[in-house]
Amino acid sequence: MPGVIVVLIILRVPEARPRESAPDASGTPIAAPTTRAIPAVFYRAVFVILVFTLGNASDTFLLLRLGDIGVPQFWIPLLWSALHVVKVVSSLAGGSLSDRFGRRTMIALGWLVYAVVYAGFGHFDDRATVVALFLFYGLYFGLTEGVQNAWVADMAPVDARGTAFGIYNGALGFGGLAASLLSGYIWTRVSPHAAFLTGAALALAATVLLIVLFVRNSDAGQRRHGHATAVDHEQP
Repeated sequence: MPGVIVVLIILRVPEARPRESAPDASGTPIAAPTTRAIPAVFYRAVFVILVFTLGNASDTFLLLRLGDIGVPQFWIPLLWSALHVVKVVSSLAGGSLSDRFGRRTMIALGWLVYAVVYAGFGHFDDRATVVALFLFYGLYFGLTEGVQNAWVADMAPVDARGTAFGIYNGALGFGGLAASLLSGYIWTRVSPHAAFLTGAALALAATVLLIVLFVRNSDAGQRRHGHATAVDHEQP
């Protein structure tokens, strides 16, 4: 919800008009540089991220599931701490791997990890298996959290990154709220298994869209030539 509010505020603020700089030696005014428009590829990326986010409910549902299968309350905070250890360690490798293999490759891998974890939570009731999946879930954060932000920054012109991140975070806020409402509804009206399987299905759908809607080699182009060149040459 805070992200949605930020986007609404940004859209209400008028764009600053480009000012003319001092005239040159001949007396001709030199126009100041104008703000570049956010490219269409950015909005495609936000759409794909939104699809994934619609299945990315609050982690509270994971903790509830641990309690449902009989994990003692004493262990749940310890498992939550262990999850963050996995998250931090994998984040250290996630950034360097994205420079080598590309942003979208790492995001796709992270979303697949998410799909596996949620499918496992929806299928298994064995305590040891679910706990192992819970710790494995930390890899999702390491592969995607910082890399996804870097991908958004790559696609947005430098002078429009504030607006771009406002739109991006607005999509995350809206999607996260909708995902939690949807998961809660399915959890109570159908079953916890169905709620997790729905999240896994949306993660898989977003991964397919990520592969289909974007040119494979554009990440390499962004690293070699900067985001402007990559965006200019990316195919629709």
